[in-house]
Amino acid sequence: MTEGAATVEPDGRVTAVAVVHTILPKTWEEPLSTAIDKRPVEGRIPLKSLGFAGDVQCDRKNHGGVYAAVYAYADEDAAWWTSELGREVTPGLFGENLRTSGIDVTGAEIGEHWQVGEAGLGVLLEVTAPRTPCRTFQDRMNEPHWVKRFTERNFPGAYLRVLQAGGVAAGDRVQVVHCPGHGVTIGELTAQRREPATLRRLLSAAARLDLDLDPGLRRRAVKASQAAQ
Repeated sequence: MTEGAATVEPDGRVTAVAVVHTILPKTWEEPLSTAIDKRPVEGRIPLKSLGFAGDVQCDRKNHGGVYAAVYAYADEDAAWWTSELGREVTPGLFGENLRTSGIDVTGAEIGEHWQVGEAGLGVLLEVTAPRTPCRTFQDRMNEPHWVKRFTERNFPGAYLRVLQAGGVAAGDRVQVVHCPGHGVTIGELTAQRREPATLRRLLSAAARLDLDLDPGLRRRAVKASQAAQ
């Protein structure tokens, strides 16, 4: 694929929209609460630059913000975990806002654009970064060595930023309407032993294509580039 080229992939669907259900306590670090408990909601939910109406982040230093306004996870990857864990991975269990079907979330390129719903009514989203599992996620799942297992399986899900605000509902079409063509995907960035070289590739592509990288991801890429010099 030519860098910077637009593309159209087969359509996917939103199968659930989830927002915070209950603020849960935690005792091991500030803030002493978490909004990881997301559950599906009905209807068309407004989505703006900082996330869905009715959603919130307690730890805004490490979660949320413009570059992580939405967290998407694929039904296909959740189905694998359902089989592996012997328990249903319901929409929102991983703290995701969007559950999708028919879209390769792990294979999405950084800077890829998703049109969700009809243009003018739905939203336009940009893939920004993979999810990094944390202790809060470990506590949420209550599974042995969960962070290690989630990392090694490398179905991280994707954070997205909102390029055009609107509303989203279960059943909306999801279409990849632009792919930068540099080949650096969500899954590549979290693949073990490959990250430094992949980050350097991403930084080079960002300079060529004028990609607006997530600041944290850019810092990691710059550090990896400097270490290679």
